Amino acid sequence: QVQLVESGGGLVQSGGSLRLSCSSSRNIFDFDYMAWYRQAPGKQRDLVAKITVGGTTSYADSVEGRFTIFRDNANQWLYLQMNGLRPEDTAVYYCNAKIFRSDFWAQGTQVTVSS
Repeated sequence: QVQLVESGGGLVQSGGSLRLSCSSSRNIFDFDYMAWYRQAPGKQRDLVAKITVGGTTSYADSVEGRFTIFRDNANQWLYLQMNGLRPEDTAVYYCNAKIFRSDFWAQGTQVTVSS
């Protein structure tokens, strides 16, 4: 079984920055990819950013140029650096990891951006 544990959410003003962290109980290079999703109230859970085992990154159009997904390979951590935050970025953010047909999720962390 895989455990993912998140930290780093909180309240920030529009234009501010936050960094989310996700630790894995399994070697992060075992996963096909790792990703960050978010879910706003009343909306579906959407992909925000993804990094493949080979290090290729991709982003939702809404966060491109503002958010960066990266890994600490030595310490098995995944991060999401969020700059230029906007009120519409307010959501619960989830760390995700996929291996074969299995998806693993962290508990979620609230990010609230005030205007």
